Amino acid sequence: MLSGNLVSSGSAISCPHGGRVTPASAPSSGVRIDGLSVPTATDVFAVSGCRHTVDGVPHPCVTVRWTPERGGVLIDGRPALLESSSALCFSAALVPQGPPVVTASARGVSSR
Repeated sequence: MLSGNLVSSGSAISCPHGGRVTPASAPSSGVRIDGLSVPTATDVFAVSGCRHTVDGVPHPCVTVRWTPERGGVLIDGRPALLESSSALCFSAALVPQGPPVVTASARGVSSR
C-alpha cells in the first residue's frame, strides 16, 4: 500500500548534500494543492547549490530521476510524486549520488 503526502511546488526537496531541487520547468499537470502546482514523475527536476566533492574535485548533483511505485496515484496519466516516492540524484556524468530528501507541505487538493 502506498502512502505519503503529495509533493507540490511548496515541498522542500534537497539532494543528499544540501543542494536545492526544483522543477526545471512548470509542472505539466493542472492539479494544485492549496494553490501550489503538483509535479509528476515525468517532470524534469534540477539541482542547484550541491557542494558534493570526490577527492577534492567537485561532483555536484544536477538532476533527479523519480521511480514511483506501480499502482500509485496518477495525474493526467502520469505518476504523482509522494514524499515517499523513490528517486536518485545524479551528477552531470549520470553517476547516482543518493536519494533526495523530501519534506511535503500542503495537503488540500483541487483541479483547475
